[in-house]
Amino acid sequence: MLYQRDNGWKALNPEQKENITVFCEGYKQYLDAGKTERKCVTEAIRLAEARGFISADSKTTLVPGDRVWFNNREKNVVLAVIGQQDIAKGANFVVSHIDSPRLDIKQQPLYEDTELALMKTHYYGGIKKYQWASRPLALHGLVVLKNGQKVDITIGEQDSDPVFTIPDLLPHLDHKVQRDRKASEVLKGEEMHILVGSEPTTINDETIKDRVKYNILQKLNEAYGIVEEDFISAELQLVPAGKARDVGIDRSLVGAYGHDDRICAYTSLKAILDIDHTPQTTAICFLVDKEETGSTGSTGLQSRYLEYFMDELITKIRHQDYSARVLRQCLWNSRALSSDVNAGINPLFKSVHDEQNASKLGYGLVLTKYTGSRGKSMTNDADAEYIAQLRQLFDSAGIKWQVGMLGKVDEGGGGTVAKFLAHYGIRTIDAGPALLSMHSPLEVASKFDIYETYRAYQAFYG
Repeated sequence: MLYQRDNGWKALNPEQKENITVFCEGYKQYLDAGKTERKCVTEAIRLAEARGFISADSKTTLVPGDRVWFNNREKNVVLAVIGQQDIAKGANFVVSHIDSPRLDIKQQPLYEDTELALMKTHYYGGIKKYQWASRPLALHGLVVLKNGQKVDITIGEQDSDPVFTIPDLLPHLDHKVQRDRKASEVLKGEEMHILVGSEPTTINDETIKDRVKYNILQKLNEAYGIVEEDFISAELQLVPAGKARDVGIDRSLVGAYGHDDRICAYTSLKAILDIDHTPQTTAICFLVDKEETGSTGSTGLQSRYLEYFMDELITKIRHQDYSARVLRQCLWNSRALSSDVNAGINPLFKSVHDEQNASKLGYGLVLTKYTGSRGKSMTNDADAEYIAQLRQLFDSAGIKWQVGMLGKVDEGGGGTVAKFLAHYGIRTIDAGPALLSMHSPLEVASKFDIYETYRAYQAFYG
């Protein structure tokens, strides 16, 4: 008989549906609070400390049951619950990324044209650029002044805030300039400039040439104490303005920016926070950065930070009985879920999927044996023995799960952090919910799948 699963909503009673609703309200609040990787880290630590986790730096010794966190440069956070088993026998990792596609402000962004002030951007991650025009955008980020002072900026999320937008070309005039462009060039990268103002300064000084730009700089200085040169040491990001919302008359879906991959970040975070006993195996929730641009940099998973914090954990657990060999043993004996999303079947574009091997919304957690593209290039490709263990685990816990792959064989594809975990010998598979409209300003997920992903991570930690 062909492997198949049922829609997960069918067998739920009213109490179970209410549990899902309550859980997803917490998730929507997390999305609204964490629209950048830095804010995700801040919110994760806040939630962790409320549940008894403390900074690992404050501990010289770790014993079973201890609950600690690590913070790497405000862009990675690690939560660990120390287990009873010798750490050399491995740990259970759930690894998610907290960066999402967005627009970054360039280092010298501000200019004036036709008496309008604009800022230049550079897109981050894989986006359809045209989806970002003519929509309200919010500015989030950090400016570090020359003296080292940090200035946090958030504009566009409150109802009273102004927003920003990329002005698109009206259909009456786009025939020669834009209409015949390929979809990837309907809006080009160097055309993605945001409007930031139109009012000229009232200062009567003939040496001021760009009077609207000057007025914007005045207002930024008054509000935040920054000058134009400070953009050089800034991390400012544009994201869709507004809150996560329920989608559909039955409210069974959540529409939001950043499901990929904060849907896995929140469920893995909540699962480790809700551990109410000392697990047999040490449980680790690792929220990482830079996945959308290749996991490079000191906060991406290709850095050595995993080795760094595991070295710290093992040293504090074993003290004198520690060596580099123990670290290698621990990692080689560990198991991981690369908790990332999959592409659910889009009913408007079914042709890109092999329906027999594609995931669907409402069918629970998706196990993705391999990612990559065309010939499984750059994939982890989980081994059969490990998949069998997870099948047994999830079935015994009554968790709804399915299998999926990222489109037809020659259609495209993509990658996750799984291959970087596997580099250490950690047995790894991709495991997360299915999405519609992935990498768009409004991605869509099933509430049932969100909750079932949380339950799956709970079982895995346990």
